[in-house]
Amino acid sequence: MADKKILINIFHPRMEQSRGNKAMMDAAKELPNVTVRNLYEEYPDFKIDVAKEQKLLLENDVIVFQHPLFWLSSPALLKEWQDTVLEKGFAFPPGQGDKLAGKIWQTAVTAGGPTEGYTKEGPFQADFEDILIPFRLTATYSSMQWQPAFAICSVMAEDDQWMRAITAEELDAEAARYKALLQSF
Repeated sequence: MADKKILINIFHPRMEQSRGNKAMMDAAKELPNVTVRNLYEEYPDFKIDVAKEQKLLLENDVIVFQHPLFWLSSPALLKEWQDTVLEKGFAFPPGQGDKLAGKIWQTAVTAGGPTEGYTKEGPFQADFEDILIPFRLTATYSSMQWQPAFAICSVMAEDDQWMRAITAEELDAEAARYKALLQSF
């Protein structure tokens, strides 16, 4: 692992019910130079400590935004976090608010549907890079380095009539893939 300091901000409102995000979180916690935070535990009232969050951003080289996809978007707290923490003069505009310039933005998402659903040919007619365009644009506007999204699909708790859930063994392999990604920074 490189010497880069990694901050993982997890935005999952029901972590106790999560399979994918929990497996990813547990894998990440095993690594040195990684700080893992569950923002719904930190801010259950959505009252975000902007100074604390900005300080953490400044202290780290890689910022990971980990969350489930809810209706092809993020949980509400992530949007609130962006709106309050990435403020003018800190994160933008380029050339003036450049405190995050050069830092790495990594998005890591989980999705209930199968991988095939998140392709140009799938029901959403979009892949993860298309779905996550607002995040890529935010990273770019904040002068951060966008990385291709990391995704784990089929994370629902059990099979249903339309989809097969990822097995425990497959989920372990995906968590190991996430850990390897983090080690690559």
